[in-house]
Amino acid sequence: MPLRFSLSSLIVLCSFTAILAHNNEDPTIKTMEDFSGYPIHESHSHLSSLSVDAQSLQKQIDELSSFSDTPAPSVTRVLYTEKDVLARRFIKNLMGLSGLSVREDAVGNIFGLWEGSNPELSAVATGSHIDAIPYSGKYDGVVGVLGAIEAINVLTRSGFKPKRSLEVIMFTSEEPTRFGISCLGSRLMAGSETLAEALKTTVDGQNISFLDASQSAGYTKDHNDISSVFLKKGSYSAFVELHIEQGPLLEEEGIPIGIVTAIAAPASIKVEFQGNGGHAGAVLMPNRNDAGLAAAELALAVERHVLESGSIDTVGTVGILELHPGAINSIPSKSHLEIDTRDIDEERRNIVIEKIHQSAISIARKRRVTLSEFKIVNQDPPALSEKSILDAMVASSKELNLTHKLMISRAYHDSLFMARISPMGMIFIPCYKGYSHKPEEYSSTQDISNGVKVLALTLAKLSLQ
Repeated sequence: MPLRFSLSSLIVLCSFTAILAHNNEDPTIKTMEDFSGYPIHESHSHLSSLSVDAQSLQKQIDELSSFSDTPAPSVTRVLYTEKDVLARRFIKNLMGLSGLSVREDAVGNIFGLWEGSNPELSAVATGSHIDAIPYSGKYDGVVGVLGAIEAINVLTRSGFKPKRSLEVIMFTSEEPTRFGISCLGSRLMAGSETLAEALKTTVDGQNISFLDASQSAGYTKDHNDISSVFLKKGSYSAFVELHIEQGPLLEEEGIPIGIVTAIAAPASIKVEFQGNGGHAGAVLMPNRNDAGLAAAELALAVERHVLESGSIDTVGTVGILELHPGAINSIPSKSHLEIDTRDIDEERRNIVIEKIHQSAISIARKRRVTLSEFKIVNQDPPALSEKSILDAMVASSKELNLTHKLMISRAYHDSLFMARISPMGMIFIPCYKGYSHKPEEYSSTQDISNGVKVLALTLAKLSLQ
């Protein structure tokens, strides 16, 4: 069967062949020479010097996954535990081996700096997290930390010299597992005084305070240390995060690179109803004040209000629903719900939240129970990727002959809060069936290598601006 090429495919193929014929090297080398203004040739071919050391990178991912409180293939790595501390040591060692200057702040955000030729300019940053919720996988966040270190190695091997410094960041506690606070490290870096104050009295499920846990890991010495984590707006000229998609679109469409245009705005709500308990057989239906049924009705109302928005980008989840006393033959006297709702449109999301609130009030009245709590725990704005960073990521993908897709992130990441400090962008790579937060989470070495290459070239472009 004869091969068929579109005109655009032939143009790309011919251009690619012409570059190779002219330079006898990876087109990335020519690209870097073009925008850096000086040659980075050595006497031998650079086809290999710009390639990702995929085998070493995969080995590092596998080794990091061994710092876990649950057996393989699952990974459990919770903030300030022994395994978390060992994993941090592993990351700092890799940063040092890559020639980065390593430092940590008061809550354990880790920074590895490659100083540029103009260190007085604000640096370009990249990174992600390595903490893992119970029984999760080994790629979420980790690809963005180990991949960032490898991107630095790729640039170093190529002979590239940054103008702006490049900094790799490992953020503390992106997951809310231990203290119920997601993106703890990046929220603090973005200057959240509310969070800094709350952490002074925050405890985990074992009643261990944040400060005691932090000190046990070698960090926060006293209350005043927390605010030292704050960074001023403009501390970085750009921030780019490499991450697995955590969704199925890239894999399903056979596209190797996702370029994130926006991160959805998340909000979390806690709701409690108080009713009257009683014997499941003795209290007649007309006389009941069932807090459990109030919770069930509100859960359905969440779904209804989300669908009423008319947008596929509006989502809502009742992730926690607890009943007290929790006995099969006892009418629930108290119910507790925790609701997550997100949208890339902040106003539309806020309308959904208000509708949920009004439904909670109406349900409580109709079922003769008390709405004892309706608390908006967080209500973060969305983050839009900066055009200049989008342009750099798109150009890098094209120059590497990697197809890309513009997309939004419905999961939120440290980039959401880094956007409050600097212009932001994200690079997605495919993951198997979109699986994440489970042991089956997986990205191939080829997909990871593609992401690292796009990240490296993007960082180089941004460093020279």
